[in-house]
Amino acid sequence: MTRAVLSLGGNLGDPAAQLRAAVAALDEWLLAVSGIYETDPWGEVDQPAYLNAAALVYDETATPRDWLERARALELAAGRVRRPGHRFGPRTLDVDVVVVWTDDGEPVVSDDPQLTLPHPRAHLRAFVLRPWVDIQPYAELPGHGRLTDLLRAEPVAGQLAGVRARADLVL
Repeated sequence: MTRAVLSLGGNLGDPAAQLRAAVAALDEWLLAVSGIYETDPWGEVDQPAYLNAAALVYDETATPRDWLERARALELAAGRVRRPGHRFGPRTLDVDVVVVWTDDGEPVVSDDPQLTLPHPRAHLRAFVLRPWVDIQPYAELPGHGRLTDLLRAEPVAGQLAGVRARADLVL
């Protein structure tokens, strides 16, 4: 059994619809989903704002690799095209496996280049942490501390003004 936090985001096509479709596809494993947040893009500045959310999922038989495969399948279903060299470029849907816990509540630690756990940059990204705190307000990012503490510390605190709740959009 594993529990996982998935970070979802996109900014091409109809990102709200892409997020809704991803959440619907996760339905059998879905424990909780955050609100939607609009965030400024990173990297290439000539692109639309992103919509971001987080999902807490559970499956009594899934491995961490299964969560990665499901994330990639969601991206593929949304028409995601990976462009080498465009790490922060626009996309229809991006799904990252942020953290995975085993059935005894222990975080999975992995340095596999295909699935590094916990996500190596999650602690630096307000667009990951802010939606996550909606669904697990007392959570800790393994190796980095409580989400609420990470949100109050730089560099994340300085990013929060660019993370805007979109109460008009529902997952």
